[in-house]
Amino acid sequence: MPSLPRVYGADAVRELERLGFVVAGQRGSHIVMRRRSTGCVVPNHRELKVGTLAGILKQAGVTPDEFIGSLQLNLTLRSTRTRLGGPSAASRAPVT
Repeated sequence: MPSLPRVYGADAVRELERLGFVVAGQRGSHIVMRRRSTGCVVPNHRELKVGTLAGILKQAGVTPDEFIGSLQLNLTLRSTRTRLGGPSAASRAPVT
């Protein structure tokens, strides 16, 4: 089993959405996600500890390999888009 990365809570939510989960609700800083009959709770904290992320994935029925593969694929797509002149944080006009 590969070692899990430290990710932000929002990044974990985004990756779980890409894996088929939907946000079912939120109570405070905890986001409830569902996929069919499976569910999990993701704390929307600045950085999730590795053990917390492992617990979330276990609750969700997602393997660490599946999560890391999705995360790496999306990071690769983002960097490719930026190199090809796609939208990046630096090129966007500031919101006023």
